[in-house]
Amino acid sequence: MDLFSQTSSQLSNLLHQDGEVNYYGAIMSVTKATDYLAILLNEIAWQNDRAVIYGKESNYGKEIITKRKIAWYGEQAFNYRYSNITKTALPWTNTLLTLKALVEQETGATFNACLLNLYHNGNEGMAWHSDDETALKKRAAIASLSLGAERKFAFKHKQSQVTQSLYLQHGSLLIMKGNTQTHWLHRLPPTKTIHTPRVNLTFRTMV
Repeated sequence: MDLFSQTSSQLSNLLHQDGEVNYYGAIMSVTKATDYLAILLNEIAWQNDRAVIYGKESNYGKEIITKRKIAWYGEQAFNYRYSNITKTALPWTNTLLTLKALVEQETGATFNACLLNLYHNGNEGMAWHSDDETALKKRAAIASLSLGAERKFAFKHKQSQVTQSLYLQHGSLLIMKGNTQTHWLHRLPPTKTIHTPRVNLTFRTMV
């Protein structure tokens, strides 16, 4: 079910139980968001994401390379392992530091790393998952800044299987905190109607 307005800026909890998600709506002008999108598309060290999938009958993994591209930045060379691949953080760029400061000002939280995703069009998405890797500070806020194409973002409760969704507009901010990663999955479903890119910055706290 689609419970949230595309332009909602209310900071009430968007989850009905077992977690806390707040949607701020757009936190910058369309012009500013478009400028940042162009800068990030050109200056970020984008790489195709990789994952190693293990079958039930084999100890040998199969490497999958996605069309979606990613980049991992932080205040030090943090190692971040997910999908059986370890990534080492690159040093902050000035643009990322500016955006981090903006997000921290809006949320009151602090962050020391950022995982960026580049979706070239609606054919590229993200499957159901939780950001619950052990390298992440438990229950810490994860702030998601969206630039580019407006895309649907969905949540699914791990026990009840209840789903909820909203649309993340250009220049908007969403924050997940508390027990959200423990009890909820989230995803970016693919769509055939989007033909322009989206960059998503997820600011995180590494331990």
